[in-house]
Amino acid sequence: MAQLIAIAASQAGPAHSFMVAEALRAAAATLGHRIALSVHSSLGTQGGFSDTELARASAIIVVADMPIDRQELLGTVKAPLHEASPAAVLADAPRVLREALAHAGVAVNNLPAAAPMTAAGAAAATAAAPAAALNIVAITSCPTGVAHTFMAAEALEQGAKALGYRIKVETQGSVGAQNTLQPQDIAGADLVVIAADTQVNRDRFAGKRLYATGTKAAIHDAAAVFAQAQAQAAVWGAATGSADTPGAAGAAGTGAAAAASAPAQRESVSIYKHLMTGVSFMLPFVVAGGLLIALAFALGGIYVYDDAHKGTLGWVLFQVGAKAGFALMLPALGGYIAYSIADRPGIAPGMIGGMLAGTVGAGFLGAIAAGFIAGYSVKLLNRWIKLPRGLEGLKPVLLLPLLGAAIVGVLMMMVIGTPMAVVMTALTEWLKGLQTGSAVLLGVVLGGMMAVDMGGPVNKAAYVFSTTLIASGVATPMAAAMAAGMTPPLGIALACWLFKSRFTAEEREASKAAAVLGLAFITEGAIPFVARDPLRVIPACVIGSAVAGGLSMAWNIGLQAPHGGVFVLAIPNAVNHVVLYAAAIVAGSVVTSVALGLFKKRLPTAAA
Repeated sequence: MAQLIAIAASQAGPAHSFMVAEALRAAAATLGHRIALSVHSSLGTQGGFSDTELARASAIIVVADMPIDRQELLGTVKAPLHEASPAAVLADAPRVLREALAHAGVAVNNLPAAAPMTAAGAAAATAAAPAAALNIVAITSCPTGVAHTFMAAEALEQGAKALGYRIKVETQGSVGAQNTLQPQDIAGADLVVIAADTQVNRDRFAGKRLYATGTKAAIHDAAAVFAQAQAQAAVWGAATGSADTPGAAGAAGTGAAAAASAPAQRESVSIYKHLMTGVSFMLPFVVAGGLLIALAFALGGIYVYDDAHKGTLGWVLFQVGAKAGFALMLPALGGYIAYSIADRPGIAPGMIGGMLAGTVGAGFLGAIAAGFIAGYSVKLLNRWIKLPRGLEGLKPVLLLPLLGAAIVGVLMMMVIGTPMAVVMTALTEWLKGLQTGSAVLLGVVLGGMMAVDMGGPVNKAAYVFSTTLIASGVATPMAAAMAAGMTPPLGIALACWLFKSRFTAEEREASKAAAVLGLAFITEGAIPFVARDPLRVIPACVIGSAVAGGLSMAWNIGLQAPHGGVFVLAIPNAVNHVVLYAAAIVAGSVVTSVALGLFKKRLPTAAA
């Protein structure tokens, strides 16, 4: 068994580089050899070689059609080097490995792959052959429905193109479903891929091989997602054929029955994903309510809600924003958390629980608790209650909503509502009474959290905390969170202009798009830069965002809208100190830029 070292780098894109690496890995396993891989692409370098692997290397294989720094990767290794093109590896990876081994003087005449193809090998080859013409349908969705949704869709499309697959991707973003999958698209699909951080309804995919993952996996390595999907996808709803069960013929019954009949097919969904589903459905209510209230104040002053202004446009807008928009925020949060856990039968109990949370003063904490209680209660009831096939359709429309609402309602009114109301009141009063030092510290923490993982769980935790406080009359954390979220892409774009020698021409060109995304409060615009140099870019972004968040809280800036970036600044009263808010964003961006200039090394002239 020989130790091989391989470098894969394709200018066709990240998906192509990973395809080459996987082909080499599979060929080495077939031939009975060990292989260590380093994959290079526009996303940076993945993998590498240990000193032991370099010392034991029998051969080095370089598969690249783009410049790479071999000296930095291989050092002074003396093993024979064999070069091949990505096309040659994708066409016949075992042959490339055999040629490299032969060049290194390693005997290859008795290797398993050199023997005539067995029946099993022929079957494997036949099974693999259709992959080139694989027909895939996909759905992408993220909590805010802005950046990750479309970045994941683009990555899947590019990855499928590189692999020679056909794909149609439906995006379920903040503006609704786009490029919607038609029945004929689904009927002709060989595979369904769902790359989502929220719950996606899967009723229409009954009987299809389905694989679910998150948006980040699709963004970072679409080729690997497709490989895992082919290996791990399971037929959705196949356990009992629930989609065709007469007793579940109703539209409401089908989804619930499918969800109940195939629990083994559903991936393990995290609490984070359930929470983000609720947040994604709650956000439109917060945005509409907050901006309508801001407009009402602009038209009628800060006392527009008084009876003296009754009947005026300002008073009406306030009623719509505060009494309708904000009133529905908690029911939407609780209802769709429950939906994520238990599908449609969980919506009514979750919404009722969220409404009760607002009634007893438990706020967003109570709504979150109500959503989880309702969701898991309905899920367990769905599993435990067994009815004859002809009566199965009664569960989702009668039994589950009734029993679920009773359980969550009793618990909220008699057990958890009052304690949570006490906690929520204490939290609100503490935030309102923060002195300057404590406020700055909170802003620094929120700012750092917004930048540390660019739209990941830590970022979303800070965002949800800030967003849900708006309805409680605490708008300063939201201002800090948005300023901090805008800072990373804006700071990176500024650094590409001020410190050109630290960035490649490709990165400088990409910074223009990052600047636009930053202005729109899409932190994910920084992700391509983070992927290439995380150890330097992330600390710089965290420092800059912490400064922006801290200044925003120090200046007591409040923001009534949970999204929109600089575009909400033009709306009267959406931000209480517009000039200071702009200054906080600029200061954070400048700090990020300067930090990047200090942290990043000057590139060689040719690379820059």
